[in-house]
Amino acid sequence: MTSTTATRPSAAPAIRLTQARVIASEWVKLRSLRSTTYTLAAAAAIVIGLGLLFCSFYVARWGLLSAADRASLNPVEVSLRGVVLAQLATGTLGILLITGEYATGMIRATVSAVPRRLPVLWAKLAVFAVVATVICVTATITVFLSAQAIFSIKHVGVSLADPGVLRVVIGAGLYLGLIGLLGMALGFIVRSTAGGITILFAILLILPVLADILPSDWARHIVPYLPSVAGQAIMQLRPGPYSLAPWTGFALLAGYTAAAVVVAAVLFRRRDA
Repeated sequence: MTSTTATRPSAAPAIRLTQARVIASEWVKLRSLRSTTYTLAAAAAIVIGLGLLFCSFYVARWGLLSAADRASLNPVEVSLRGVVLAQLATGTLGILLITGEYATGMIRATVSAVPRRLPVLWAKLAVFAVVATVICVTATITVFLSAQAIFSIKHVGVSLADPGVLRVVIGAGLYLGLIGLLGMALGFIVRSTAGGITILFAILLILPVLADILPSDWARHIVPYLPSVAGQAIMQLRPGPYSLAPWTGFALLAGYTAAAVVVAAVLFRRRDA
């Protein structure tokens, strides 16, 4: 008589939680959201569309411009005029990627899978930084090359090999990516879409306007150090007398963003999801 011994199924091997796996998970989330694709596409379209529109406007009115206007024309900065509006799109997207998870409750599932929480923060920041920066740098290079082709009709175009031009064009894309990270940090801090967008708009648009009405001896000590003004120094081919040096201004904006990320990290660890 033979006896049969029941075999118990072996336990599934435990999957080790690593930062790389958290990053892969956040990448899946990011590319599965239609709003991400639409908003980044809108940001790129704004950069390219407005840049080409302004360049075409200058060329069309070339015969009506004075000699002084022609001499002061900066083909690089004109081609990048759309960056000022596109920053609102990238910053808003950074906010929405976080506040959307809080609104739907998905953040609770995320922190249940990654109880230590901070790897989630680093993964979200890293994935969004890479995607947004690559798209924005591609957009700024595209609009620059296309705009110079338009300006070449009047023989006023410049090339990437000219002094400072490559820094301005690449820096514009880096600036947009950094604004997106600032928006993401604000999303973690306030956890409210309306609140985050309000704060972002105040930082990028309202503070510079308010600072400009200050007495000139005050403004020159305050305006260059505002986040958006400091960051946009990298996009200036010929900085003004009170502007920060290009990379100094960009580093200051990076410092503001890093401070916001630190606050976001502390609050993300301490507060309930």
